[in-house]
Amino acid sequence: MRKFNQPVWLQKILLILGILGPGLITASAGNDAPGIATYSSAGSNYGYTLLWVMVVIAVACVAVQEMAARMGAVTGKGTADLIRERFGLRITSFAMASLLIANLGTTIAEFAGIAAAGEIFGISRYITVPLAGLLFSLLILRGNYGIIEKVLLVLTLSAFAYVISVFIVKPDMQEILEATFRPQITLTQGYVTTVLAAIGTTIAPWAIFYLQASVADKGRPLNKFWETRLDTVFGAVLGNMVSIFIIILTAATLFKSGVRVETAEAAAQALRPFAGAWATPLFAAGLLGASLLAVSVLPLSTTYAFCEAFGFERGLNRPMREAPAFYTIFIAITGLAVAITLLPGVPLFQLMIFSQAVNAMLLPVTLVLALVLANDSRIMGKHKNGAVANILLISVTALVLAATAALVVLPLINPI
Repeated sequence: MRKFNQPVWLQKILLILGILGPGLITASAGNDAPGIATYSSAGSNYGYTLLWVMVVIAVACVAVQEMAARMGAVTGKGTADLIRERFGLRITSFAMASLLIANLGTTIAEFAGIAAAGEIFGISRYITVPLAGLLFSLLILRGNYGIIEKVLLVLTLSAFAYVISVFIVKPDMQEILEATFRPQITLTQGYVTTVLAAIGTTIAPWAIFYLQASVADKGRPLNKFWETRLDTVFGAVLGNMVSIFIIILTAATLFKSGVRVETAEAAAQALRPFAGAWATPLFAAGLLGASLLAVSVLPLSTTYAFCEAFGFERGLNRPMREAPAFYTIFIAITGLAVAITLLPGVPLFQLMIFSQAVNAMLLPVTLVLALVLANDSRIMGKHKNGAVANILLISVTALVLAATAALVVLPLINPI
């Protein structure tokens, strides 16, 4: 029988696809419901002026995720484990409290995405949100969500419709390049909040914990870390490319026509050049798919990190009586997120953006601790951070702190 010889280019593509895993999944999570809301709002309200911020965030995102993956590969432990061993119980408690607040806000935002997607189709949030919470809690706690997760990952690919739409719209490349390489800063509360939201949804604290734990669990030998690094860098670049294209498209269509994104329906209008009458249902499908995927993962990743930090029994393979803290925390996070989303008068789209701004404000806690760990030669040996990684990560931490300070100071300078 004649052996089929694959072309070299095909062999390389198959090799890359075989390597992809935790890095790509983690980066893609930034394009979830609050991510789409944040980027759509940025483009429609501020045009191309936030593109330079996104480039800085993209570079920092690569550095942060590579650091998390490297710590997982070198130590074989998760972030929470290392924090407890290096800093003790008091600092660990503070870090876990910050993570819990940030992740609760993001989980609420994911349920807000489910509610917004349902309302596009005329279905009340009082039906979609409790149903989603109950259904996914049962599926996750029973450990039978693998197939559903694959379906949801396919749904989130609808975000690439933004990429295709940009080529159809053909925006002014000179304007885009000028905005990217000639930074403009607008010192208003709305602008600063959007910057924080963009940082919080791209470099989310939970992603550091999730990626490091995933790489550690995978147990790939250090001499093959190049595969993990390739997965991490490729995923970060691809995820941020989609984010930037969402801003470009909404800036070229909605901002130019004076439409501001305040609802999911308004954000869907940006897809009309690509999808026409299908723009709204396509956007809703992507919003729903991204939200459901995150709802099935986020509370679980929070629970794992919390139990890892404090030594509680954890794992879906354990019954409730053996891991009561694990199941109690998961149910509490999900239940509280559902309840807050169902409060009367909650502005869904604004809630998604605000949650990511809170994420960014709490990000320095995780980043500072991770930086100390990654620079500790007793933990990382010869694989500790280099100068370039440290400069990038310190810079993004300083940017978050400066934006947070501006958000506090601006109302005092220009009270409205």
